Amino acid sequence: VQLQASGGGLVQTGGSLRLSCAGSGHSFSRDALGWFRQAPGKEREFVASSNWDGGSTYYLESVRGRFTISRNHAENTVYLQMNSLKPEDTAVYYCAAGPSSWDLKSGRGHTWGQGTQVTVSS
Repeated sequence: VQLQASGGGLVQTGGSLRLSCAGSGHSFSRDALGWFRQAPGKEREFVASSNWDGGSTYYLESVRGRFTISRNHAENTVYLQMNSLKPEDTAVYYCAAGPSSWDLKSGRGHTWGQGTQVTVSS
């Protein structure tokens, strides 16, 4: 059972990226899925999450209105559309699965994926 994030890269301030996180070995259709990030020298922080039905969506306040989480059950995948990127968004982004969106917001996930690097140049 694993989650694999992809889609990171180098982008200029104001640009966009779309991260993907594909699950394998398990259907995550009934799990909450979410995104976290960790910048150099900082602790991991919650970014976004949603329940299996797309409800109870939460966002880190600093990304609200710029980032959008979505999921495709058929593809066992969760996405993070990131617009209007800022240098402070630079981090390794991780996806995770958990029992509920609130649990993920609280850092309680049961499956964690490998990260993908996002670098925003000024």
